[in-house]
Amino acid sequence: MFTADDYVLQLIQDRGLVTPEAVANAGVFVEASGTAGANLPGAVLVRLIEQKLVTPTQIAEAFAREFDMETVDLSSVRPTQETLEFLGKELSERTQVFPLQLHSGELEVAVADPLDTETIDELSRLLKIPLCIRLAPPDAIKTAITEHYALPEDGSHEVYDSIYGDIKDSDLKLDLPIGDAKAEDAPIIRYVNLLISKAISQRASDIHLEPLEKRFRVRYRIDGVLHEVENPPKRLQASILSRLKLMAEVSLAEKRIPQDGRIQVKAAGKEIDLRVSVLPTVYGESIVMRILDKEGLRLGLPELGFFSDDQASFQNIVSLADGIFLVTGPTGSGKSTTLYAALNYINKPDRKIITVEDPVEYQMLGINQVQVRRDVGMTFSAALRSMLRQAPNIIMIGEIRDMETAEIAVNASLTGHMVFSTLHTNDAPSAVTRLVDIGVKPFLVSASLRGVLAQRLVRRICPNCTQAYSPTHKELASIGISESEAGSASFMRGEGCPKCNSIGYKGRRGIFEMFVVGNELQTMIYGGATLVELRRKCRELGMRSMREDGIRKVTAGVTTVEEVLNATVSILE
Repeated sequence: MFTADDYVLQLIQDRGLVTPEAVANAGVFVEASGTAGANLPGAVLVRLIEQKLVTPTQIAEAFAREFDMETVDLSSVRPTQETLEFLGKELSERTQVFPLQLHSGELEVAVADPLDTETIDELSRLLKIPLCIRLAPPDAIKTAITEHYALPEDGSHEVYDSIYGDIKDSDLKLDLPIGDAKAEDAPIIRYVNLLISKAISQRASDIHLEPLEKRFRVRYRIDGVLHEVENPPKRLQASILSRLKLMAEVSLAEKRIPQDGRIQVKAAGKEIDLRVSVLPTVYGESIVMRILDKEGLRLGLPELGFFSDDQASFQNIVSLADGIFLVTGPTGSGKSTTLYAALNYINKPDRKIITVEDPVEYQMLGINQVQVRRDVGMTFSAALRSMLRQAPNIIMIGEIRDMETAEIAVNASLTGHMVFSTLHTNDAPSAVTRLVDIGVKPFLVSASLRGVLAQRLVRRICPNCTQAYSPTHKELASIGISESEAGSASFMRGEGCPKCNSIGYKGRRGIFEMFVVGNELQTMIYGGATLVELRRKCRELGMRSMREDGIRKVTAGVTTVEEVLNATVSILE
């Protein structure tokens, strides 16, 4: 009942609430009945309460006098909804602590056991706010939690079943950081668990929870496209968000600034990381969870979407002894995946590979991976300086963002290291001008750069329901293919099946634009050529645009015209 039941027994005797004889008689009864177990003082205390020789309220008052604290009558307390949501039902039940009010930067709470400092300290750490302690009987706290946190009886359980009725809890059992024995009985916990489980089973890359004015929208991003799922009731928004913030170990009290956290789970025997971003919006906090399968990135180069000629060029570049190789594209275009695949390809026992990333998204065997931590001074540039003293053969930098990082990367490439990194540019030739804009001298760019790969991702036609079809004249015209050329092509599309959730697409493939820096390009870069001049020369040397590579994949039956048109722009010569 209490952390130190023997102390409580002594306290109520010292306060004259019970006599020593009554305590002794209760002890004899408990021992004779064999119900004490390992906690004889606790069983004696329960017996005294059952005999009505002492009440929980009297014990709370004795504690209050002993520790100079205040008691609170929970039957007359009416905490605000904000206060209730701040602590949340799950945490309140787990700790048996009831929130009373928020004021002056602290949370006033009712506890039954002031001696349980471990629970009080843990709660203060999780909430990241000081606690003001009041005392109340245990039964009163349980009653208050039940009454104030009760869900409206309007079919909430049926809502969950209608959304996730096809999944049993045992199908994708999640091992969550906070998952006690009562999880299956709590609708909010069950909802969150199954929300994550179903996202993983549908190969979603993100889960978006978005508070709108009159509803709480939930969407999965599958193969780069957002799909809305059935939404939970708006009134459960605060409880769901509090549960996720608790799991991500971010401050429940802070609702004014963005926060970032991480949830680690096991699903279907696999380690899954959820990168959690919390962003305050007009109608509440928006949460986006990025799903990272630690063990799922084992892609070979063919799985990226390369045709044989591009793959051969790619392999030649990444196998070079020194220089810089850049992968460019917007956020979410698969740059990191391509670099990981390259590292997998060249990862041999005779090579030392070190990466510096923010964050480390996937863990790879045989590779030393460094996590950027700006709060302690571990920036990209600081990590790079230390990495070079580790005598690596190959270095991967998550992103070249500034002059300092670019300068170290260039110097490393000129001293016998192969450097891989990413840039945010729209096409491959723009990477050259971007480096110069950052501050790298053109003669250093020409001496260090070995090649650039720009890419986008397009959805792949589901192999289970793919069907041949004849494109319309308008579709052919949009990708610049004549009727005669279309005769030798394999135009396909997905009809939709259970394996692709009736979408017609399953998985994604890259479309690429790549050039290798040879003597002619080195001379142009050294001379400060413009982007237009560089692009024209790259085209003359055989570089295909992403639109052209996408068209090749359309005619090979890999993707569709719509996907390529949506992902690329037509470059006017």
